[in-house]
Amino acid sequence: MAAAATETEEIPEIQQEEHKQPPHPSTPQQKFRKDYAPPPYLVSHVALNFDLRDDVSTVTSKLHMLPNYGQLAAGSARPPLTLDGRKDVKLVAVAVAGKKLEAGAYELTEKSLKLSGLPEGEFELEIVTELKPQDNTMLEGLYKSSGNYCTQCEAEGFRGITFFLDRPDVMAKYTTRIEADAAAYPVLLGNGNLKEEGKVAGGRHFAVWEDPYPKPCYLFALVAGKLAMKERHYTTGITGRKVALRIFVQEQNLSRVDFALESLVKSMKWDEDTYGLEYDLDLFNIVAVDDFNMGAMENKSLNIFNSRLVLASPETATDLDYSRIEGVVGHEYFHNWTGNRVTCRDWFQLTLKEGLTVFRDQEFSADMNSRPVKRIEDVMMLRSSQFTEDGGPMAHPIRPESYIKMDNFYTLTVYEKGSEVVRLYNTLLGKEGFRKGMDLYFKRHDGHAVTCDDFRAAMADANGVNLDTLGTWYSQAGTPHLHVATSYDAVSQTYSLTCKQHTPPSPGQDSKLPVLIPIKLGLLGPDGEDLPLKLRNADGSVTDLGTTGVLRFDTAEAVFTFVEVGPAEPVPSLLRGFSAPVKMEVSGQSDEHLYFLLAHDSDPFNRWEAGQRLSRKLLLQLYSAAAAGGGAHNAKVVAERCGAAGGVPEPLVAAFKAVLTDDDLDGSFKAMAISLPTSNELLDAISGGADPTLLYAVRMYVVRTLAAALRPQLEAAVKANDDPAGTPYAFTAAACARRALKNRALAILSTLEDPAITAMLLARFKEASNMTDEISALGSLVELSGPEREAALASFYDKFKDEPLVLLKWLGLQAGSNAPGNLALVKQLESHPAFNINNPNNCYSLFLGFGRSPVNFHAADGSGYAWMGDAVLKVDGLNHQVAARMVSAFTTWRQYDAERQAMMKAQLERIVAHPGLSENVFEIASKSLK
Repeated sequence: MAAAATETEEIPEIQQEEHKQPPHPSTPQQKFRKDYAPPPYLVSHVALNFDLRDDVSTVTSKLHMLPNYGQLAAGSARPPLTLDGRKDVKLVAVAVAGKKLEAGAYELTEKSLKLSGLPEGEFELEIVTELKPQDNTMLEGLYKSSGNYCTQCEAEGFRGITFFLDRPDVMAKYTTRIEADAAAYPVLLGNGNLKEEGKVAGGRHFAVWEDPYPKPCYLFALVAGKLAMKERHYTTGITGRKVALRIFVQEQNLSRVDFALESLVKSMKWDEDTYGLEYDLDLFNIVAVDDFNMGAMENKSLNIFNSRLVLASPETATDLDYSRIEGVVGHEYFHNWTGNRVTCRDWFQLTLKEGLTVFRDQEFSADMNSRPVKRIEDVMMLRSSQFTEDGGPMAHPIRPESYIKMDNFYTLTVYEKGSEVVRLYNTLLGKEGFRKGMDLYFKRHDGHAVTCDDFRAAMADANGVNLDTLGTWYSQAGTPHLHVATSYDAVSQTYSLTCKQHTPPSPGQDSKLPVLIPIKLGLLGPDGEDLPLKLRNADGSVTDLGTTGVLRFDTAEAVFTFVEVGPAEPVPSLLRGFSAPVKMEVSGQSDEHLYFLLAHDSDPFNRWEAGQRLSRKLLLQLYSAAAAGGGAHNAKVVAERCGAAGGVPEPLVAAFKAVLTDDDLDGSFKAMAISLPTSNELLDAISGGADPTLLYAVRMYVVRTLAAALRPQLEAAVKANDDPAGTPYAFTAAACARRALKNRALAILSTLEDPAITAMLLARFKEASNMTDEISALGSLVELSGPEREAALASFYDKFKDEPLVLLKWLGLQAGSNAPGNLALVKQLESHPAFNINNPNNCYSLFLGFGRSPVNFHAADGSGYAWMGDAVLKVDGLNHQVAARMVSAFTTWRQYDAERQAMMKAQLERIVAHPGLSENVFEIASKSLK
C-alpha cells in the first residue's frame, strides 16, 4: 500500500491560523490542516475478533504494521506509535511481535496508547479491549440499538472499539470474525464477502467476513442481531456481475423496504450509465436501525441507515420521505467510488467525498424526477440554511482550516456548498468535460487517500484548462456577492455587463480573494425569446455562445460585451440554473423586468427566481413599515401598517394568478412559485437586527392577502388536483406534482382561518388515503387554535402510537407550531410516551423542531431560549453529537434585535460555563460567542 499523498499547494496568508500558547490541559485542543504529516506507521491488514456478550464484549485486534518513517539517521531511535483510544474502552492486553507488554512498557491515557521501542521493519501488534455496547448512549463505535449490535465509525468512532490509528489515510484490508449467541443474534454481518460461518459451544455461532479492498477504519462496520431480510438481484451492465442486494430490518418492517431496494437498483444502473462505474463485490447489504446519529453511513458493502431513510409505505411515508429515501440510498451507494475506493487523506478534506457525492445524488434525483424542481429544492435549502451558516460565527470554508471535533463539520457548508463547488466544474467544463475529469480522477487515485487539490488537478489536466482560481472556494469562508450593472448602446447595438464581486469578512478572514464564478446567462428579446449571444473578446474577435452561454468571471471586476443585440434593449436572465452559490444584485433591474422574466424566461430556475425576488423585495419593504411604528406587533397592527405602506401590489397578485392558471406548468413548480422566501433568507437583509416574530407576522400578512385575493384559483387548484376516491398512491413525478400543488393551495387557504376551510381541512385529514395528504392537512391544522387542532392531533396519535417513525412527524409538527403559547405543549411532549431522549431522531424532531418556530422559540420573554438551553445540557450528558446540533439554534444570535441577542448570548455563556461540557458542544458554543 502506498503512503498517503501530501499536499503541495500554498495556503494564502489570510487562511493561516496562528498557534497560540499551549492550552490548559482541560481546554479542548484544535487540530490544524497545515500541521498534517503522514503517520510514522501504516497497517496493511487488520484481523478483528468480536466476542459479543450481553455484559462485556471483547475485541481482539491483530494488526500487521509497516514502517512509514523513511530512512533514519544513524543512531536515531525509531519513532513511537501513538494509537487513538477512548476512556470507555478498557485495555486488557497488548503484545508486540508476539511479546506481551507489561503495564510499565507503554503509556496509556484516556485518549491514547503510546508504544515505544518498536521492532525494526514490519511487525505484528495485538490488542485486546473490553466494551459495554449496551451503555454506549453516544452511538459511536460499537453500541446496541433495539437489542441489536451496531457500529458507527465515521469520523473518529473506531477508537471506541479498539486502539488504532484512527485516521482516513491509514488504509488496510480487514478480516472480521464475529461470535454471538445464536438465538439472540442470528444475523452476523461485516464488510466484504462472507468467508465462513458455523456453530460453537454454548448455543453460540460465528461468521467470518473478508473485505478485499483496502479501506480506512471509518468504513468498518458490524451488525449482529435478530433481523429479517429481503433480497433481490442485480446484474451489472458492464461485466455482467450478479450482485445480491439485501436489506435487513426488524420483522414487522419487512413490507416497507421495497422502495429502498428499487432505489438501490436505479442507483447502480445510473452510476454505470453516467460514469461507467460498476459495483465491485457480489454482495451489497443495507441495515436499518432506529438509533443513529446520522442519516446513513456508506461502510463498504454494509451500509447502515437510520430507519427513517429506508422504511416507506403510502400509509406511513410522505412524498418527501420517498424522495429522501431515493436520494440517500443513491448517495450512500455512490460513495462506493467517491469515498470508499477513493477516500480523503484527512478530515479537513471531507468535502472531497461528501460534496462530490451530494452533487452525484442531486443529479441522480434530477434524472429520476423533475430536474427543474430538484434544482429549485436544492437552492431553497442552500439559501435558507447554508447561507445562514455562511453569514454567522460558524462560517468556515468547505475545507476547514481547523477543528476541535470533526463531528461538528458534517455541515451544510461541507456537503451542500461543497456540492455547489463541484457543480462549478460541471458548468465550466460541460457534461463531457466533467466526465473526462472523473475518469482521470479514478485512474490516478483508485485505492488511495487524497486531497481536494488532487480532484481539481484531475479536472484541469483532463481538459487542458487552468482551474487555479477555483481553489479559492476551498479555502475561503462566506457567500460571495455578485453585482451586475447593465448598459445598452442602441446605436452600436451592443449590450454590456459590468460584473463586480466581493465576499464579506468572516471569522478569521477579514479580506477575501476573488473566486471563479461561472455566470450562465441568456438575453430575452421583447417577445420573450432568447437572443443569440455573440461575445466580443479582448482582441476584438467574437465568440458565438448560442442562446445560453457561460461567462468565466474570476477577477474583482470585469466587463463582458455582446454585439449585434437589438433593435431593442434585452432583458438579462443571469445566473441561470443558479450557476454559482452567490448572492446576486442587478443594478437597475426593475419590477417590470422581473415580471417579464416570470412570464417568459426559458430557464425554469430563473422564472421561479424572478417571483422570489419580487416577493423578497415586498417582504422587506413591509417589514420596515411595520417596524417603524414600534410598539405592539399583533396581527391587526401589522396588517394596518402593511396596508398603509401599500400592501401587496396588484401585479404580484396577478403574477401568482397567472402561475396558478397556467396549464403548461408543472404542479410542483407551481407550488414552489407561489411560496414566499423563508424568514432565514431575509434576516441578513434587515439592518440593525431583526425581530423574528414581527417578520413572521409580516410574512403571514402577505400570505393571507394572497389567499383572499386568489381564493377562487386556489380552490380550483385543489379540486383539479384531487385524486378520485380509491386511486392508489404512486410515487411518480406527475402524482407528486398534483399533491404538491393541492396541499400548498390548502396551506395558503388555511391562513384565512375561515371556519369552513378549517372544517374542510379536518375532513380531509380524516379521509386521507396516504400520508402525504394526511400530514399536510395536520400541518395546517396545527398552526391554528381550536378544537379541530386538538381532535386531529389526538386522532393521529391514536392511529400511529405503535409507529415510532410516524410519531416523529407528530412530534415535529407540534414542536414547530407557531400557535401562541405553544411552549407549554412542547414541555409536556418531553415527558410523553412517544418521546425518547436517547433517540437522535426524537431529539431532532422535538428540540430542533421547536427551534424552527419564530414565534415560540424567539418569544420576547426568553422562555424558548431557556428551555432549549436546558435541553442542550441534558442531551449533552447522553449524546454529544446530537447536543452539538441542537446548540446550533443559538449560533445566529447576532442576526436578531438587541433584546434577543442578549438573551441568546446569555444561554451560550451558560452552556460554555457548564461543568463537564463535551468538546462537541464547547466548540460550537464558544465559536458562536467570538
